[in-house]
Amino acid sequence: MKTKKAALMAALPYTLPVLTGYIVLGAAYGILMDSKGFSLFWILFASVFVYAGSMQFVTVALLAAGFDPLGAFLMTLAVNARHLFYGISMLDQYRGVGKIKPYLIFSLTDESFSILCSAKPPEEIERKWFYFFISFLDHSYWIIGSLLGGILGSMLNINTKGIDFVLTALFVVILINQWKSTTNHLPAIIGIVSAILCRILFGVSDFIIPAMVLILFFVTVLKIPMERGKKL
Repeated sequence: MKTKKAALMAALPYTLPVLTGYIVLGAAYGILMDSKGFSLFWILFASVFVYAGSMQFVTVALLAAGFDPLGAFLMTLAVNARHLFYGISMLDQYRGVGKIKPYLIFSLTDESFSILCSAKPPEEIERKWFYFFISFLDHSYWIIGSLLGGILGSMLNINTKGIDFVLTALFVVILINQWKSTTNHLPAIIGIVSAILCRILFGVSDFIIPAMVLILFFVTVLKIPMERGKKL
């Protein structure tokens, strides 16, 4: 128990930036769900078992549009295809974590991935519990934000236009933190250049998957130089 408590306290500071973003974004999601007639039960259910960030927002429209499982599958694949690359890159870190591995895979969001890539557990903390509490805390923040939004949405008439920009701001903060905490900036440069290049070539609506493929290619080719950089 002491080990888990220590892991929780070690993980908490890393997740505080996510807390700020998830409370606001989760609240926006809860308000949107309430505006479409969904109760707190469904808001809670989706936040606990779907927990897919931007895809949760898309799901609101899918649920409102009616039953279309094939369309929902293709939409989810297009929106969250980047998680395939996240999972591949976490194979080494998640090796040997035991029974909590399914939850770690399920809860690997953009924000949790960004933290797990840069955060290092203290020597006295068991690695798997450090990873678990980072993911669990982030998940909890989203659930709390969603429920707050559902409650506020049922009580107030709120204009949420532009509130989703908080997610972009959160990504920028996490990127800056990673840049400052590492000496090897090659992975970040690959990601930024690949995204900009594919945005120019494929347009705003079709650049994500090509960018992920390009990032995977360069990360694979430059794996040895990047690993050397981590050891500096």
